[in-house]
Amino acid sequence: MRTFGKWLGRILLALVLAAAVVGFWKREEITRLLAVNSLFSAEKIVDNFSHMDAAFLTASVPRGPLPTSDLPFGEPFELPSGGADWIEDRAVTSLLILKNGQIRYEEYFLGTGPDDRRISWSIAKSYISALFGVLLDEGAIASIDDPVVKYAPQLKGSAYEPASIRNVLNMASGVTFDEDYFDKNSDINRMGRVVALGGTLDDFAASFTESFAAPGETWQYVSIDTHVIGMVIRGATGRSVTDLLAEKIIAPLGLERDGYCITDGAGVAFVLGGLNFTTRDYARFGQMIIQNGAYGGKQVVPADWLTASTTASAPTAPDKIGYGYQWWIPVGAGPGEFLARGVYGQYIYFDQPRGVVIVTTGADRGFRGKGVNEANIEMFRKIAENL
Repeated sequence: MRTFGKWLGRILLALVLAAAVVGFWKREEITRLLAVNSLFSAEKIVDNFSHMDAAFLTASVPRGPLPTSDLPFGEPFELPSGGADWIEDRAVTSLLILKNGQIRYEEYFLGTGPDDRRISWSIAKSYISALFGVLLDEGAIASIDDPVVKYAPQLKGSAYEPASIRNVLNMASGVTFDEDYFDKNSDINRMGRVVALGGTLDDFAASFTESFAAPGETWQYVSIDTHVIGMVIRGATGRSVTDLLAEKIIAPLGLERDGYCITDGAGVAFVLGGLNFTTRDYARFGQMIIQNGAYGGKQVVPADWLTASTTASAPTAPDKIGYGYQWWIPVGAGPGEFLARGVYGQYIYFDQPRGVVIVTTGADRGFRGKGVNEANIEMFRKIAENL
């Protein structure tokens, strides 16, 4: 009996030591997984959204060699009626309003400040659209009607094989993908765990084999479509998206701070939502866009690409919000009214005829509530009209 007890003790000790070794070896992955599980908690969300590099693998998006470009202050602007309540209700963390390139309003809330590099979430999709337009103009990609597998052969045999680049730009791939942020087993949340645990998003994208519609037939917001755009860009150029973005889009803007992007375990950028910049630097990108792609005397993004991108070309349902090439077009939008949008209250809103760019970052855990997006757009419109 004493011998059995001795052996049992040795076995238990070995198991404890093995668990300790595995825990040490996987400590970074465990830390990231724990961070993902508490990323959106009420007590941590604001701070987390300013420090995503503490929880995830990242790659730098350097600002480049140019001096910081000027964002001059104009006449101070007082928010319209209901503005203060809207800021509180929607957990806005920063609000910056430009009119004709001048800052008319800039404030930070909930303990954030101008040096915070806030997570873009899906605003990043519009950055990728701008980059794609540059590469198309340069000839690295022949046509948006090319099949995605021409540049991303890993997708052969997946549900993406019949899709064109236009289809994924329009979020009309027809690929079955569950975008429910509040279902822990949804595809979008499984993707988050892939990133947290150091998996590879290329393999994840290639794992989808089911479609709900033929490519180009129906619009459905499918975030993994944007990752496929990133695969096309990398396949066409042989370069990383972060390097290309830094060179082609970021360097000409004269940002205040380097940005960074979340990556997967292979160092591949989380292009569908992983960019992190300051609010002012999001505004510089917005000012370039509203100036038809020109900034600092240089044509950064082709103007005709931006016109096409911000036109509601996707097969969305009638009388619903429109979609272009990774840009949103509000219901009832006038000419030159469009926006980039990310979950939890991230927006860059454009009213081109009025010369207005509005940047908001947020930590709005109620962002999926009925009518919330519509109310946000209504507030942006009220601001633009009153400037």
